This record gives sequence, structure tokens and C-alpha cells, in this order.
Amino acid sequence: MSTPIRIQFVCLGNICRSPLAKVVFRDKVDEAGLDDHFEIASSGTGSWHIGDTADDRMRATAERNDLSLEEHRASQFAAEDLAAYDHIFVMDKSNLNDVLHLDEDDEYGGKVRLFREFDPEPDDYQVPDPYHGGRRGFERVYDIVERTSDMLLHRLVDEYDLEDEVRSADA
Repeated sequence: MSTPIRIQFVCLGNICRSPLAKVVFRDKVDEAGLDDHFEIASSGTGSWHIGDTADDRMRATAERNDLSLEEHRASQFAAEDLAAYDHIFVMDKSNLNDVLHLDEDDEYGGKVRLFREFDPEPDDYQVPDPYHGGRRGFERVYDIVERTSDMLLHRLVDEYDLEDEVRSADA
């Protein structure tokens, strides 16, 4: 595959949910031996955290699960991202509305989806924002992102016919 599949995860401030989704999904892609096939990013619809590190509580949650958010710096989703990415996965309906609002000519709506559409336990199809809660909220977000990323990767492997590229579990 010559061009990587470009994925962007989007939440509100890009300090909790979308950076976690980025590192969890990247970890799954790496484990499958598909890192050459994907380019993975995250951003937020709001501008107030641009340049900030991930929330300390989300960094701690990632670390408890052997992942790192130390290099993350928040960025804002831009209208140009609609054309630049193949798939844009948003964390909640408010993010969905904000991203689609930037699609002035209604060209890119088909590539913008709620992340939890791929969750085997989708509840209300939204990843809850843990920002104003305690540790349990961050752990719940991790659980949601973990299982949803598994299903999303399986779906993209099928969609892009990458089955032969997936690293064997026995290798």
C-alpha cells in the first residue's frame, strides 16, 4: 500500500478522549504489524488547550495500561482536515456537529462518524467526557476506547483488504 490510511480522532479539547484513542489505536495497529498502513492523529474542536499536554488523569490512565501520552500536544481540528483524512472519528454528538459544521459544501460527511459506532456495547454512541469526574470516569473511557479500537481496526482491515498484512499471532 503506497499511501497510508489517514485516521483522525476528535474530541472537545484534545486532552482526554481523542489522544487516548490515538495511542490505543496506534498500539493495536503496531501489534498487528500494520504501522506502515496507517497515519493516526487526534485533535479537538475547541481552541483553549492548543499546545497543552494531555490531562494528568488521562496520562495516568494510559500509563496504568502501558501506554504513553507524554509526547501529546493538543491541536485544533481545522476545515482542511476534512479533505486530508480518510476517516474522522468523533467522540460525541457535539463533536460530530462541530466537525460537520466546518464542511460548508457537504462534501465530507461520509467520512465523519461517531467512534462508538464500532463499539460492541455502544450505549448512546458517545464516549463520555471524563474531564469533570474522577478516576472511574477515565477508566471507563479507557475500557470504551480499548474495545472500540479493536472493532474499528478489524473493520478497517476488512475494508482495505489488509488481512494478508496482519502479523500472525504465532509469529
